Amino acid sequence: MLSIDPKEISTGKLHGYLLGAVAPRPIAFASTIDANGNPNLSPFSFFNVFGSNPPIMIFSPARRVRDNTTKHTLDNVLATKEVVINIVNYDIVQQMSLSSTEYPEGVNEFEKAGFTMLASDKIKPFRVAESPVQFECKVKDVIFTGDKGGAGNLIICEVVKIHISEAVLDENGAIDQHKIDLVARAGGSYYSRARDGFFEIPKPITTIGIGVDRIASEIKNSTILTGNNLGMLGNVAQLPNEKSVNNFTKEHPQFIGLETTKKHTFAQEFLKKNDVESAWKVLLIK
Repeated sequence: MLSIDPKEISTGKLHGYLLGAVAPRPIAFASTIDANGNPNLSPFSFFNVFGSNPPIMIFSPARRVRDNTTKHTLDNVLATKEVVINIVNYDIVQQMSLSSTEYPEGVNEFEKAGFTMLASDKIKPFRVAESPVQFECKVKDVIFTGDKGGAGNLIICEVVKIHISEAVLDENGAIDQHKIDLVARAGGSYYSRARDGFFEIPKPITTIGIGVDRIASEIKNSTILTGNNLGMLGNVAQLPNEKSVNNFTKEHPQFIGLETTKKHTFAQEFLKKNDVESAWKVLLIK
């Protein structure tokens, strides 16, 4: 394994490792205005949500690595204390990328990228009309992590109004993750289209999983079952009882008398289908 002391490599190389490993990252498409009211629009992938009561978002327009200059977004936020965080989906990803071009100060990226400026209700910066969700925010604080190229500037925002396109809502009024079609940033020039890679994992909150440590050594030390497989098996609240295993055996006599590796292989096939109960029953057949 390559082991690196961050202080012993260039900032540019370190930057590449960080962005390549910490990915995919959501994108804050930040709309601001300067002290004279000129609009600015730029995307940032050092971004996430950090609370819901109050609703807090943080993004970081870091200092440029190559020349240690700051970005217009940071300058505007310091001057006005307001920002709209627009969410980026697949329909606008190419225009969003175009807006990241480092145009001179005063150039309107809304116009350059072909976006529609939409007036906000509670703050002065404009919203991106084409964005599926827009968050009007007041800036509560800015934390400067350093004064050299690559240093972050954490802009802590409180959401004061939310605008959501009804086209991305499901029948219950919740955001449908397939309809919103989000994109995320990775290393280099790579992006990720979220809905193409969705999978579900039951949350271990309402029940307490038995844990991998409670799984029999023969299963835990399997040469077939992976760490993910063991995680699924350890997430059950309790093992199937003897009666249910016997009933399963009667319905599936082909699993009787299998050698260990074959038994684990069949259990793995059930796990691939998210059928954890059947996987356990195969493993518990004597």
